[in-house]
Amino acid sequence: MANWQDPQTTGVSAATVGVPRAARDVGLRSYMLSVYNYMASGVLLTGIVAMLFAQSSLVNLIVNPATGQATPLFWVTLFAPLAIVFILGFGINRISAGTAQALFWVYAALIGVQFSSLFLVYTGTSIAQAFFATAAAFLGLSLYGYTTKRDLSGIGTFLIMGVVGILVAMVLNMFLRSPGLNLAISAIGVLVFAGLTAYDSQKIKSIYFAVAGNGEAMAKTAVIGALNLYLDFINMFLFLLRLFGDRR
Repeated sequence: MANWQDPQTTGVSAATVGVPRAARDVGLRSYMLSVYNYMASGVLLTGIVAMLFAQSSLVNLIVNPATGQATPLFWVTLFAPLAIVFILGFGINRISAGTAQALFWVYAALIGVQFSSLFLVYTGTSIAQAFFATAAAFLGLSLYGYTTKRDLSGIGTFLIMGVVGILVAMVLNMFLRSPGLNLAISAIGVLVFAGLTAYDSQKIKSIYFAVAGNGEAMAKTAVIGALNLYLDFINMFLFLLRLFGDRR
């Protein structure tokens, strides 16, 4: 893989031309910190909502206690986040930074409602172990993506194709119900989202140099970056839980 030209030294944004490197580094650190703060706060909100629902009768709103089947509200919380991702992904230029932030918090809360059902399937110990394993892996992979001088853009397309392949395989396995295929999907899923964590971290870093100096653009891209890392985290967590979690 070819060595990557660090934007800090090449200067891809007119806003950073002539700016001392120390000042650029401070701006980058502040930007990345805001991205990670959003992402971590989203994960925290998801966890709080999931536990509140799981430890109360609210969980009955998404899972029928008599039949164990998903309720209509569960399907709302399943598909509403997809609409939010679509709005943020394709309509970010038409909404304000404040609206983007609000949509991110709503998204994280809806995922929390979904995740409350995990406590009905897996033991609390398994969920905690998967979470801390994901957190440790995420920190290491994100740090690698942020600090490496190697260009990870070449694996981006491959990883996205991997995500599509996983989705197709999951739909197929809904009919096949193959334990072996389920195991393979989970293992590949962990690897794909581990790679995406490093890739997205580097991409977010590069985006900073394209929007530096534009307050509104920086605020919006920080939310989008946080959403990407959030998705990497929760998907890696889910696949790890499916792979190693103990069922009730």
